[in-house]
Amino acid sequence: MADSELVFHTNPMSRGRIVRWMLEELGVPYRTVVQGYGASMKSADYLAVNPMGKVPALQHRGVVVTETAAICAYLADAFPEAGLAPALDDPLRGPYLRWMFFAAGPVEAAVTAKALGQLPPPEKAGFVGYGSYEQAMDTLEQAAASASPWLLGERFSAADVYVGSQVDFGLAFKSIPERPAFTAWAGRLRGREAYRRARELDDALLPQASGQG
Repeated sequence: MADSELVFHTNPMSRGRIVRWMLEELGVPYRTVVQGYGASMKSADYLAVNPMGKVPALQHRGVVVTETAAICAYLADAFPEAGLAPALDDPLRGPYLRWMFFAAGPVEAAVTAKALGQLPPPEKAGFVGYGSYEQAMDTLEQAAASASPWLLGERFSAADVYVGSQVDFGLAFKSIPERPAFTAWAGRLRGREAYRRARELDDALLPQASGQG
């Protein structure tokens, strides 16, 4: 594998769908390696890439990047010509990072805790970063409501890909409430050509992925 090659480890039934969308927004060449749940993800070869034995993972320029939000942020910075991340001296860099990490931290933790029936009682809310599920959703709604049309205004960015995917998936799986700001933003995201192209590519891989163990 050449250091300059982008190698994308994924499974179409995973958060790798977010990274796929990000890659399609970039419009750069990459190679997809489908890792099946079970033996494939836990093989010695793949554990050398990601010791967690999970997808997605990215190999590029001799380094490995894991964690979906980190991969999206890395790709946006690695390919600045795509314009998917504000520069370090851009005032929009702060809001961009804020919402990326808010979705990766409080939002995902709150949604997971709710799904598992493990939300803390009100008197223990201070022990968790999201406070309460309702507080996390209300704050996320503020971000979605300000997306006109995107989180950074007229500029589409990796934050729309990552944070927007959390909303998109959440609406589909009923883990995020159907509020007008969420559904309107998700509708705009689903209309993007790269979103549709990524979905088609992953859907085409479903038979292959389901046959791997």
